[in-house]
Amino acid sequence: MGHRIFLAGGSGAIGRRLIPLLVGAGHRVAATTRQSGKVDELRALGADPVLLDVFDAAGLHDAVASAKPEIVIHQLTDLPPGLDPARMGEAIARNARIREEGTRNLVAAARSAGARRLVAQSIAGAYAPGPEPHDEADPLDGGAEGNRGITVGGVIALETAVLGTPRLEGIVLRYGNLYGLGTGADAPGGAAPVHVDAAAHAALLAIDHGKPGAFNVAEPNAHVSTRKAVAELGWSAGFRLPA
Repeated sequence: MGHRIFLAGGSGAIGRRLIPLLVGAGHRVAATTRQSGKVDELRALGADPVLLDVFDAAGLHDAVASAKPEIVIHQLTDLPPGLDPARMGEAIARNARIREEGTRNLVAAARSAGARRLVAQSIAGAYAPGPEPHDEADPLDGGAEGNRGITVGGVIALETAVLGTPRLEGIVLRYGNLYGLGTGADAPGGAAPVHVDAAAHAALLAIDHGKPGAFNVAEPNAHVSTRKAVAELGWSAGFRLPA
């Protein structure tokens, strides 16, 4: 039986791959974008488009209330295409604001609308230095400075809000370095790569699987352990959407 789902960030790299999975599984999806030019794309993918900005708390509250979701999925980011190094400096602060203020607004709207579960995008690269591979119980790098400190601070704020809100089942997906269609990277790279299709599939699985908590989502690597996602979500790093 399908669920009513509110997908924040439907026009992002993961969101565009996730919508067909959700629709194909029988779910009804309301998906957001900040760009009017993306509305038709979301509709073509099978979602009900919602044009809004997550920083508009009142507008977000009304949109989530109208959708009446059982599940809210948070795939919001504010990063330049291909993670362009020339633009990443300013994007880091914007992305951290989405993780902190945007997540706070989304959690409040989800609770008000009576959603039972919130699945949110996080990152696998925020662990504090220590023995590897990191599992989900290892501490995050709260003492980081500079741009890393801004990034990790946003991650901690997001995860605290998602995992610590009463009467809301919080699932945090700590994604590795994305590659594949729409990510700006055609091949795996970084310490813990993950294909965008496999990342999207983890979000689909997290709707009905897994106890509240964090899950590393990446291909087999020496940096983070993904045994929990495999065991509890039934996730596979080899998942790909049909060509």
